[in-house]
Amino acid sequence: MLFRILLIFFCLTLQIPASAQSNSRVAIKKVVIDPGHGGKDPGAVSINKRHREKDITLSVSLMLGKLIKEAYPDVEIIYTRSTDIFIPLDKRSDIANKEKADLFISIHVNSARARAASGTETFVMGLDKSSSNLEVSKLENSVIVLEGDDYSSKYEGFDPNVPESYIIFSLLQNSHLEQSLSFASLVQENLSRGPVKINRGVKQAGLVVLWKTTMPAVLVELGFISNSNDMAILVQQNNQQKMANAIFNAFSKYKKIYEGENTYAVPASHQPELKPTPQVPDTIKREAIEATSDFYSIQLLAVTKALPQGAADLKGIKDYDYKKIGAFYKYHTGKYTTQTDASEALKIIRRKFPQAFIIRIQNNTIVPLK
Repeated sequence: MLFRILLIFFCLTLQIPASAQSNSRVAIKKVVIDPGHGGKDPGAVSINKRHREKDITLSVSLMLGKLIKEAYPDVEIIYTRSTDIFIPLDKRSDIANKEKADLFISIHVNSARARAASGTETFVMGLDKSSSNLEVSKLENSVIVLEGDDYSSKYEGFDPNVPESYIIFSLLQNSHLEQSLSFASLVQENLSRGPVKINRGVKQAGLVVLWKTTMPAVLVELGFISNSNDMAILVQQNNQQKMANAIFNAFSKYKKIYEGENTYAVPASHQPELKPTPQVPDTIKREAIEATSDFYSIQLLAVTKALPQGAADLKGIKDYDYKKIGAFYKYHTGKYTTQTDASEALKIIRRKFPQAFIIRIQNNTIVPLK
């Protein structure tokens, strides 16, 4: 049986469209927000049986969508559900894929047998053998049994209650893992500021809802409804708004990082002002960086011969310039008004250029950092 699962999955991976395998970053124009559970599937339920995950996730999701739409009118928001209805797990990712979304955000609330468990965490697709992550996977995947007796064939033999079934996820090659991890990190960074302040981090798990998405995708756990403190926070509408704000802040920063520093939100009356974040110079048309009197940049490498456009040494970076100093051509990318902004971009650029570092340019000349 396990062999059949792996064989079928291998065949499926051969049919993934080229667009799903692309690592290129594009403008974020379409976001699918997925409120977890719904309809006959209540999701996790509070100890007193009064509060249900499906209601909290729908509320936060609608708040989040409204924030994004108000701040970025050109971004299309699509909900997998906007009312209390049941949507099978595979249909949720199907919606995102058919709409050719640029980002998939699934909103959930956690639960655990240990009532002391507390905090937020964000998952991306992958295999993690830790028992806690496996328990989350089982909990979120268990909904497929509500889809009818044919769920086993529908999900290629996958059984959420059999640990061996999760081997299938170890074969998954997610071409958008880097972007998913980046967005997940931003989500956790913002959620950790409250109202649920315990940060359980970014994790990988075998989650069916993320299984076949062909874009950056995350599953956000807002807190534990099984924990009395978390539950008291989760059910309050003002706290739900704060959580939606936190995820929106993460989205706004992610959008600016991957589209460039000239992407700004239209201010929302109830949304705190967002500081513009640095450009990751990887997606825009190659053109010369205009010289200004004083700015920060990131040096990628130094070579003794000028590189041709599209050289492999540049690893796909299209927006760059260079300074010839002595015998060396020093290639740099980005233009930042502060060293802090440059530091933010450096974290991402070092994934391709571990040796990269910040430089300062004044009057078209590299000068020492203060």
